[in-house]
Amino acid sequence: MKPLIIGITGGIGGGKSTFSEFLREKGYVVYDTDREAKRLQNEHPEICRQLMAEFGNEIYDESGQLDRKRLANLVFKNPQLLSKLNEIVHPIVEQDFLEWQKKYARKKNLFIESAILFESGFDKLTDKIIVVTAPENVRIQRVVERDGVTHEQVRARIANQMSEAEKIKRADFVLNSDGKRVLSENLDKVLFEIEKS
Repeated sequence: MKPLIIGITGGIGGGKSTFSEFLREKGYVVYDTDREAKRLQNEHPEICRQLMAEFGNEIYDESGQLDRKRLANLVFKNPQLLSKLNEIVHPIVEQDFLEWQKKYARKKNLFIESAILFESGFDKLTDKIIVVTAPENVRIQRVVERDGVTHEQVRARIANQMSEAEKIKRADFVLNSDGKRVLSENLDKVLFEIEKS
């Protein structure tokens, strides 16, 4: 019997990573698409080749590491370039996830965390979806403190993401993360529901 694949998503500052940490503490395994995409952008020869072809050789520094700041400056102002970046990276991340999944084939439940679960099409790999959310003012404040950016910059990032309302509509479970205690309690309820299915 194959594992149940549970997607974890939500807007920036919503509490996805905190939720994933709670899961890991309980012994569950979580594939973090953002972390793995960063690793693959530095290590996967096909991604490196395509990124250099699309954005120029100087997109990588002397040590062979992707210059993320440079890439972000290029793509976030240009939807076509962002779309091109996603076309290069997403299929290889998906392949990497499927390989990872095979490694844990004996587990009952596996989790995949992705800020862009729906936008990337990763939702089609899942059996259930959890959206972790918080009021927008809480989310903005978290990101301002975490990333050292302005309120306006966070609002611009939020505007580029699918709306929370749309994510919630597509979710099997919705968790409010406006407090760590609340999130921890809700986690137990959701795990109980998942274990029953």
